[in-house]
Amino acid sequence: MGLLKGKIALVTGASRGIGKAIAIKFAQEGADIAFTARSESEHFLDTVAQVTALGVRCKGYTSDASDFKQTHELVEQVMADFGRIDILVNNAGVTRDGLLMRMSEEQWDEILSVNLKSAFNFTHAVVPVMARQRGGSIINMTSIVGISGNAGQCNYAASKAGMIGLAKSIAKEMGSRGIRVNCIAPGFVETEMTGVLPEEVRQGWIKMIALRRPATPEDIANVALFLGSDLSGYVTAQTIVVDGGM
Repeated sequence: MGLLKGKIALVTGASRGIGKAIAIKFAQEGADIAFTARSESEHFLDTVAQVTALGVRCKGYTSDASDFKQTHELVEQVMADFGRIDILVNNAGVTRDGLLMRMSEEQWDEILSVNLKSAFNFTHAVVPVMARQRGGSIINMTSIVGISGNAGQCNYAASKAGMIGLAKSIAKEMGSRGIRVNCIAPGFVETEMTGVLPEEVRQGWIKMIALRRPATPEDIANVALFLGSDLSGYVTAQTIVVDGGM
């Protein structure tokens, strides 16, 4: 359909899972793709190969998304390579689950740094670019636990709730420049991250879902496509829950 033809998308954490699915979906719709990952792994190279095979430009960058200086240098390099940035997807994230009373300071700091600070870092670096362009779409990949909370995930839930507050605030600051900022809050998604869960835990989650199945990364990518494209041109400061009716 070419919904993103001529656009440049920067997707963080796109070597696998939801980020990779978004990069591929955007490429299918005509966007050139810049993406980040922590290391140049086999998954990293596979993302490059799959996106390039769709006939668009693609370049991967390795960096620590939680590092403010590295993030800004990376965005400068993306601008040198592609000339503009129309869409930013803040997808980089990790989990370090544990009950509050057993959680270490390191477990707390790592999750807030990787999940929330990285979104601040990339948004801070990209907003001036989009302001000069007089338009752009920023998508924060949050979670339903950022809305509802979840036992054993206070660090993760806090980071994801913070991403929602960040998005709503930046949307109000930058709306006059044509920059839209929204969130996607997935529920239970079939990825490598959830693949390590015991089967009884997995089935427990699925029983709570109205559609009686987990989401696929492609389900989330379809919503990202809507938010990244002009179809959502009057949508900003919103959080779209994609949880199958959980």
